[in-house]
Amino acid sequence: MLNRISASHIDMSSVYDFDPITGNIPATKVEITVSCSSIYTFLLLSALFWTVCVLYTQGVETKQWREFGRTEVIDNTLNPDFVRKYILDYFFEEKQNLRFDLYDVDSKSPDLSKHDFLGQTFCTLGEIVGSPASRLEKPLGGIPGKKCGTIVLSAEELSNCRDSATLQFCANKLDKKDFFGKSDPFMVFYRSNEDGTFTICHKTEVVKNTLNPVWQPFTIPVRALCNGDFDRTIKVEVYDWDRDGSHDFIGDYTTSYRELARGQSQFNVYEVSVVTLLSFSKCHPGSPWSTGNPSQSTSLHYMNPYQLNAYAMALKAVGEIIQDYDSDKMFPALGFGAKLPPDGRVSHEFPLNGNMENPYCNGIEGILEAYHQSLRTVQLYGPTNFAPVVNHVARYAAAVQDGSQYFVLLIITDGVISDMAQTKEAIVNAAKLPMSIIIVGVGQAEFDAMVELDGDDIRISSRGKLAERDIVQFVPFRDYMDRTGNHVLSMARLAKDVLAEIPDQFISYMKSRGIKPNPAPPPYTPPGHTHHHTQI
Repeated sequence: MLNRISASHIDMSSVYDFDPITGNIPATKVEITVSCSSIYTFLLLSALFWTVCVLYTQGVETKQWREFGRTEVIDNTLNPDFVRKYILDYFFEEKQNLRFDLYDVDSKSPDLSKHDFLGQTFCTLGEIVGSPASRLEKPLGGIPGKKCGTIVLSAEELSNCRDSATLQFCANKLDKKDFFGKSDPFMVFYRSNEDGTFTICHKTEVVKNTLNPVWQPFTIPVRALCNGDFDRTIKVEVYDWDRDGSHDFIGDYTTSYRELARGQSQFNVYEVSVVTLLSFSKCHPGSPWSTGNPSQSTSLHYMNPYQLNAYAMALKAVGEIIQDYDSDKMFPALGFGAKLPPDGRVSHEFPLNGNMENPYCNGIEGILEAYHQSLRTVQLYGPTNFAPVVNHVARYAAAVQDGSQYFVLLIITDGVISDMAQTKEAIVNAAKLPMSIIIVGVGQAEFDAMVELDGDDIRISSRGKLAERDIVQFVPFRDYMDRTGNHVLSMARLAKDVLAEIPDQFISYMKSRGIKPNPAPPPYTPPGHTHHHTQI
C-alpha cells in the first residue's frame, strides 16, 4: 500500500541561528536590505531620474498583495543602494511570499500608477534567509523584451538591542573635488557583515559649498549601526555630491560603536582631512488496505482530476516551505507498502520515480509528479512498515555528522503501522543523528501510535533506551481542514504547526555536538564596484 511519501535530504545548514528560549513560535525580526545594479530606465543617462523600491507581502488567506513599505528615493544612479530597510517578522514554518517592485519616480504623487515601472522580482523570505550568507541575487523582470537589471536582497536577524545613539560630525580641510567652487560633502555609514561585505545604514545630509562641513546631529538605532555587536567594524565614506549622481569619492575611515561611544576625543578624529566626532549620546526606550484503490473516490489516494488528494496537499503545504532551505531542490522520494512491477514483490522503501539508481525528484512538483505516476504503476499493499524508510534516511544522516547538512524526513500516513517496535528502535537510533521526522496523518483513523512516536508527552524509548532528543513531530491532517473549503488557509496552518519544532530540533543537535556556525564565506566583491580611495 503506497500510503506514505518521504521527502528527505533537506540541507538546513544555512538556516538562521534560532533561539529555543524565545518560546514555541520560532519567530525573529529580520532586516532586509535592498540594492540593485544595471536597472533599466526609459530615460537617457543624461536626464534626471529617481528610483524607489516597493515591497509587497501576500496574505495567506486572500492571496492578495498588500504594500508593506517603500525605500527612500535615490536619484540618478542605475545601481541604487537603499538605506531604508524592511523589518519583517520571520516565521521559519510559514511560506512568506514577497514581491519587490522598482519605479522611476516622476512626481510627488504617492500613486504608483503615476510613475514608470522599472521591473520586479518575486521570492519568499525563506529564500533570502536560506541563501548563502543570507544574500539572494535575482534578475528583475516584468517588462517584455527588456533586461531590467539585478536586485540583491540581504537579510540579517536583528538583535534585541533597543538603544539609540545620537551622533554629530564635522570635517576640516576636505579635498576640493570641484574645479569651480567648493565641495558639497556628505557621509555614508556602513556596517560590516560576516562575509566581508558592507551594508549601508545611514547617509547624512549634503552640506553645500564648503570644505569644513558641520553635519546635523542624527539619531540611529544601535542595531542599525552594529546590530548589538559593539566591536563590529563601521565604515564611513565621504563624498562630494554631484547633481548627476556621479558623486566624487573623497576618502573613508573605519571605526566601531565602542569607539564612537567614547564621544569627542582623540580616538574619534579621523584622517580624511579631518573628520571629527563632535558629540555622542545614547538613549534607552522605555487497516493496511484502508487507503483503498486510487481509482475509487473512497480512497485516500483517489486521483481527483480537479483537486489534490490529502497526501498531495500535505506534501505541497509542508514541502514548499522546507524546500527553500535545500540548495539544489533535488529530493529523494520513497514510497512504502506496495507491490512493485514486474514481479509484484512487496517493498517498504521504493523510489517513487521508479529509478533505483537515482530516486531524486526535482522540487516538490517533481515529487508530486512521481507520486501520481507511481499510483498508476504499483499496487497498494499491506502491511505498513515505517522502520525501513526511517533507517534509509538515517543512513544518509549518519554519513554527514559534521553539521554541514541536516535531514528532514516527511512521512504522510493513514496512521496504520505494522512494525511499531522496530520503528521505535529506528527513531531512538536516529535521535543521535542530524535529522528530524515530520509525520502527517491523513484519513479518519485513530492516530494513537503516531502520538506515541511524537514523544511530546513521554519521550520515546526502545529496549529501555531513551531517545537522546525528540525528533518527531506529528499532526493529524483532518484537524486542519477548513469548513469553508479554504484549502490555502488550512494548509498554511498545517505547515505552521508541523514545522514549529524543527528549528529547536536543529539547534539541539548542533549544540549537543558542540558544532558552531560555519565560518564566513569569502568576501563578496560586486563586479565593477571598486573605489579608488584617496590616500590622505
